[in-house]
Amino acid sequence: MAAKIEGIFTPTLVPLDARGEINEGELRRFINWLIERGVHGLYPNGSTGEFVRFNEAERRRIVRITCDEARGRVPVLAGAAEANVKETLAACDAYAEMGARAVAIVSPIYYRLTPESVYAYFAEIARHTPIDLTLYNIPMFASPIDVATIRRLAEEFPRVVGIKDSSGDLAFMMRMMAAVKPVRPDFTFLTGWEAVLAPMILIGCDGGTNATSNAAPEVTRRIFELAKAGKYDEAMQWQRRILELFDAMLYPFEFPDGFRAAAELRGFDFGKGRLPQTGSQLTDRAALARVLHCMLADFELVNAPAAGCAPRTANPAKDQVSQVVAEVLHELKKRGIV
Repeated sequence: MAAKIEGIFTPTLVPLDARGEINEGELRRFINWLIERGVHGLYPNGSTGEFVRFNEAERRRIVRITCDEARGRVPVLAGAAEANVKETLAACDAYAEMGARAVAIVSPIYYRLTPESVYAYFAEIARHTPIDLTLYNIPMFASPIDVATIRRLAEEFPRVVGIKDSSGDLAFMMRMMAAVKPVRPDFTFLTGWEAVLAPMILIGCDGGTNATSNAAPEVTRRIFELAKAGKYDEAMQWQRRILELFDAMLYPFEFPDGFRAAAELRGFDFGKGRLPQTGSQLTDRAALARVLHCMLADFELVNAPAAGCAPRTANPAKDQVSQVVAEVLHELKKRGIV
């Protein structure tokens, strides 16, 4: 029996070269760095990896590079979200041959489906896939997978081995666990929303697929280990700190540009990305990247910028917005803009 999927899986960013093509050398270097920093697994072709901005051949190449470079040191959970059952099964076949541990499949996008149609979609894939699959529930972008459907799929198909839920809803996660664990105690529950990583682990989640681990893998792993060990107070201290960084990477930027900017501060060249941006967006990104630099320095993950940082708020964990505003104003004043 294959090992259970658990721990922190990084939904890997994809470096691009000056032509906007996959930078294989940098991607391999990044994968090695993530493994050396202690992530438990890799998740290529996730939302953070911008799978919708790559074509089918590129998505295959990203998984091939990831599996080849991982060399079995950590499991690979490959995103296999395609437009229909036929293409999804083709991706399952390809990723099984490449050595992925499992695939993650989002419910159909664009059309809003009924629960019965969501069940039928996953059931057809589960009947024919050569590789274990995890359901991917991301209701902000795709048809939601309700609790009754999750239990039904888990009960009927051994190949359905887990779920990644990106709703961030603790109550929903608890309802899933209560419904599924009695019939599938081996089922894996992952959270895709690190804003509640520690609470999710504390209620019984097996891990997470967390974008922040692209820039701060040491911190996401620490939260996971503390929470698994039942060290609630210490886990929540780190959770409050990572929330500040997460918010600063997520909200002021076009997703996932903030995570890319933070990961670049760890010594990587991710290129410009494929989403066109205006000059004002690029200017804003430069100022916001300085905010991230100071936050990563506060975690002692990078050296502080030579120009210094704005004074920390009295309790940044409780005043995240004020700290981000302080950092931005500090940068603008330095430039003489305000």
